[in-house]
Amino acid sequence: MKIKFYIELIFLVLLGVFTSLSLPPFNYIIVNFLTFSLLYIFLVKKFEVYTEKRLFFLYGWLFGFGYFISNLYWISISLTFDENFKFLIPFTIILVPGFLALFYGLVTYLFALLKLKKNLSSFFLFSLIFGIIEFIRGSILTGFPWNLIAFSFSNQLEILNIISIIGTYGFNLFCISLFTSPSIFILRENKKDISVCFALFIITILFYVLGSQNLEKFNNQQVKKLEYKIRILSSNINIDRFYNNIDPATAIEELIEISSIKKNEKIIFIWPEGIIPGISQDQLKEFKWLFENKFNENHLLAIGINSKKDENKIIKYFNSFSIFDHNLNLINSYNKINLVPFGEFLPFEKLLKSIGLKTITNEYQSYSRGEERKIINMKYNNLSVKILPLICYEIIYSGKIFTNSNFDYIVNISEDGWFGKSIGPKQHFIHSIFRAIESGKYVLRSANNGTTAIINPLGVIEKKVDINKSGYVDFYELTKIETTLFAKFGNKIFGFIIFLYIFLIFSFMKLRNE
Repeated sequence: MKIKFYIELIFLVLLGVFTSLSLPPFNYIIVNFLTFSLLYIFLVKKFEVYTEKRLFFLYGWLFGFGYFISNLYWISISLTFDENFKFLIPFTIILVPGFLALFYGLVTYLFALLKLKKNLSSFFLFSLIFGIIEFIRGSILTGFPWNLIAFSFSNQLEILNIISIIGTYGFNLFCISLFTSPSIFILRENKKDISVCFALFIITILFYVLGSQNLEKFNNQQVKKLEYKIRILSSNINIDRFYNNIDPATAIEELIEISSIKKNEKIIFIWPEGIIPGISQDQLKEFKWLFENKFNENHLLAIGINSKKDENKIIKYFNSFSIFDHNLNLINSYNKINLVPFGEFLPFEKLLKSIGLKTITNEYQSYSRGEERKIINMKYNNLSVKILPLICYEIIYSGKIFTNSNFDYIVNISEDGWFGKSIGPKQHFIHSIFRAIESGKYVLRSANNGTTAIINPLGVIEKKVDINKSGYVDFYELTKIETTLFAKFGNKIFGFIIFLYIFLIFSFMKLRNE
């Protein structure tokens, strides 16, 4: 009996591991139909054997642990750059997946607690609980909505375009139902149950048709040529610059060379996050001598650079996105709101500092959180360009990056070098595609040691510089689309879908009772 129990535990972990293969950069989406169905069938069959609900928490936790340990191992790579952090690597590999798996344990526990006898009602209940818990995972504490199962569809843009209407969480809930649907066929109580499988398949086809029409319509629209260029830089400057006291001038010279500046062209240059080591926003002007023979009144520079502010004799540091004119005068700045725990700030800082811990990305203290994300209006030479700035993983928050859609482009700057040559930077990049479709805006992404790209409002990558390569892409023409439904209503649409699922649950319960 014990051997069977341990085999079942290993089976659940392996289900989670195999599910990871459906995510970027692998995208073996077919795997999910097997793993989700097997998980659901396993749980339903256990209802007949066990009444102990706590055991069902363990089942979900094991599945989640296998899932997250196989697709988030790369987080520990950020600890390899500083000797003081290396002892934490084994803990990080286990603790982060272990914590996130608690949410999946909660899914299966609640499913067992609210157990329904009817097949279809039970199926929709499982999907609903899973979808809501995934939303909670992306929201509570600082939120970490990484690797939702919806990302399996990142290569199927036609189907993925439905998120312009229902958003990522709404689509994620649908994906859970779709991938679990083969279990309905296996557990069917009568032939009518199969109609739900058929309905989900038809809905998927309709998503594809709608997305195909949107792509065709977009491609047939008039392309507008801009009066300026936005030059988005990709650099491959080693992350060791933070630890080896590299001269900031060296990095600046390399970035200027990559920028390939032409004096008679109106260009807005976008440089990656935190790209220049050892200097802050107010110190950049000390390096004006490097810029003065290259930059003129036709140019603006947008760059990720640290800033600091004295508040009542307390120095606060910020991870900032800053706009400078050609004389390196600061025009505008945005301070990052969604900070990375342990990377940019220490939770319980006083306690953890007392035992020798510090943040990974700087040597002084935790970054402070910015007050609000504002649209930046870059005005120069009779031009007005409105951008929504997002620094690094702020791009991952569906429905939470803006309330006012009156801007031209989303600009995302990132430093992906903390995660080496793992799958992490590739997963990070995919979020830009989702935000472009949801918002109906171009996403302009500048990354060091990551993928730099121009992504259009339908999620198509129009231009890119591959990971770990230097270069640039120029944005100088666009096709506009109408504001998306999701941009107008955000995650309120997810709330509507929740009520739809509740209606289906009770409807199928009533039908069977009759």
